[in-house]
Amino acid sequence: MLITATSLLALRTSFDASFQNGFGGVDPAWSKIATEIRSQTRENTYGWLGDFPGMRRWVGGRVIKSIAEHGYKIVNEDFESTVGVNRNDILDDTLGIYGPMFQELGRAAAAHPDELIFGLLAKGFAEACFDGQNFFDTDHPVVVDGEVTSVSNMQAGAGTPWFLMDTSRALKPLIYQNRKGAEFVAKDDPEDENVFHRKEYVYGVDSRCNVGFGFWQMAFGSKDDLTPENFGAARASMMSLKNDEGRPLGVKPTLMVVGPGNGEKAREVIKRERQANGATNVWQGEVEILETPYLS
Repeated sequence: MLITATSLLALRTSFDASFQNGFGGVDPAWSKIATEIRSQTRENTYGWLGDFPGMRRWVGGRVIKSIAEHGYKIVNEDFESTVGVNRNDILDDTLGIYGPMFQELGRAAAAHPDELIFGLLAKGFAEACFDGQNFFDTDHPVVVDGEVTSVSNMQAGAGTPWFLMDTSRALKPLIYQNRKGAEFVAKDDPEDENVFHRKEYVYGVDSRCNVGFGFWQMAFGSKDDLTPENFGAARASMMSLKNDEGRPLGVKPTLMVVGPGNGEKAREVIKRERQANGATNVWQGEVEILETPYLS
């Protein structure tokens, strides 16, 4: 095979098609628990996370809630994956070996947000959110009726974590901050240093993004056993949350997120018509189940 501008263009087009095929074959799940925020700068500050939106009776003038400055920032990071194609493979026409590789590159790029979002969720017991407490914590400071109190959104334990979330709101529990989506790029000009010095044509994908926590009130994390009793307690805890005027926030879990280790237990709690003792399962169909390998 002769290496010409036309053949290189055809090669790039073929690799890009394989990449897009792999990218389109992924059904990502991150958007079920995270809101995408389009970023235009190096970092975004989410000071408004300090005020959970809510209505009040209008008596007298409006009560203006200034956006609280909690200094919660998400800084965009760069990500890449690169494949080198040796010039001899082009000359010897052995490029069939690269099609599956570029298809897998596309799959990896499409799955990357899932890795970031569910990876962050798993770290929620040890990483801080906007109020300075861990996202899943027993001591979130909340003002209710003028008094500061501590509120929990977790169950302690030593088991495999599982999570409940209210994903019905415009802002979901986690944030996917997207500065630049995954883009297929090539360095295959004969004058490129990699081609001239190493006879290597380089193709890859890069993106710029990051992830962070939204309202902790929208999520509950448990390391206790996934049982009907613990599910009921977690659900009740979420639904009992109140605003600073003492009124319910209206939070109600709609989704249970589990890894493979809790998949069967989740289906027993949510899917079965009857419990092991024959009693009616009152939690049947109460929430949707999302089982992801990125929590294993």
